Amino acid sequence: MCIGLVIAAFFFNISLILFKTGSMSPTIPQGSMSVVQRISADEIRVGDVVTVDREEGDLPVTHRVIAVYPQRPGEALIEMQGDANPNPDPGPYRVTEVRKVLWSLPGAASVIVWFSDPLILGGLTLGAAVLVLWAFWPRKGDEASVANTSIEASGAR
Repeated sequence: MCIGLVIAAFFFNISLILFKTGSMSPTIPQGSMSVVQRISADEIRVGDVVTVDREEGDLPVTHRVIAVYPQRPGEALIEMQGDANPNPDPGPYRVTEVRKVLWSLPGAASVIVWFSDPLILGGLTLGAAVLVLWAFWPRKGDEASVANTSIEASGAR
């Protein structure tokens, strides 16, 4: 199932984002995880909740689109505003593509952050390795049945 989800995410340009702030509350509360899909500027509509990548060093911003000004094909200027913010963002964003929020899950960000801790990942990996080892470790009854099978096979000749 996991392999299938990774392949689908690759082919459909889907990824996850985590919300550190509450600027999109109550629609998307702080601590939510959202599934986003990369779309071109030509597909952006007023009312969409999108993530815009900003200049290097700045975190991306996810807000609702309140205006779209098409430029040349594949490019647009968009104005955005957080649902919890009293004013629009200061200035339009020039974009060729954005990540559109498909759905979100409140509270999931803390779970994902917890699982990404190196100690937790190491413990889960070690636990999975122990389970695999236990599942394939030879048992006492297995040796006797292998010996009986060998005797029966040699006697049948």
